[in-house]
Amino acid sequence: MLQGRPISRAFRALALGLLILWLVLPLIPLAIWSFARGWRFPDILPQDWTLQAWTYALSDTSGVLGSLGLSIGISAGVTLLSVLIGVPAGRALGLYRFRGKGVVALMILAPTIVPGIAVALGIHTVFIGLGLTNSVTGVILVHLVPTLPYMVLVMAGIFANYDPNHEAQARCLGATPLQTFRHVTLPAILPGIIVGAMFAFLVSWSQYILTLLIGGGRVVTLPLILFSFATSGRNDIAGAIAMIYILPGLVILALTARHLTGQNRAITAARP
Repeated sequence: MLQGRPISRAFRALALGLLILWLVLPLIPLAIWSFARGWRFPDILPQDWTLQAWTYALSDTSGVLGSLGLSIGISAGVTLLSVLIGVPAGRALGLYRFRGKGVVALMILAPTIVPGIAVALGIHTVFIGLGLTNSVTGVILVHLVPTLPYMVLVMAGIFANYDPNHEAQARCLGATPLQTFRHVTLPAILPGIIVGAMFAFLVSWSQYILTLLIGGGRVVTLPLILFSFATSGRNDIAGAIAMIYILPGLVILALTARHLTGQNRAITAARP
């Protein structure tokens, strides 16, 4: 057993290193492009290096920083709404049996099955009548379509293994509903909330079609700016914006890694 532990640790370290290498490799060309004046075949590396792309990307005229803040605000709002809706919905699906449960689960999964462009066009027609097009509110609401399935299904899986008797014990000991949620329910479902919220933020962060159709080009998020430079042939500026684009995801992953790798704490006693 003692001899197996170093081998197991070495294997995990190797697997982690390969995973990091797999994730980093596609980003290397983007990083090189962001500092290159030009990069032509068959040169392995660019001949000339410059900071012009980064200077422009970080300037006020590019609109990148403003779009970055807007994208963060939209994704944060979508994540908050996903948690508020997904936790009770996941509890209902995970804990209770009721007629039509399969249909409800299928409806939740439908946005991930139906092509996104079809969903966007149908929602766009409805949002025009409601006056939600060309607005941040409309973009936030439409981003709930692809994010809620992840949040609800993650929480349904968490609540499927959750024992509600602990809540009953806490209430019998005199705990209020708020105390029961804070000391009993929340510690048990917190890992699921973190995972679901991370998925919700990243899915919202990467939306392009939904933002373009509902925002009408007036709600300019970072993916829209990145796509415009990528399709115009400005690989240097697109590379700089792409490096900025991936930063929030890396920060979120770093902040949630401790929770994602930890085991869910079992509730052994109800504490009021």
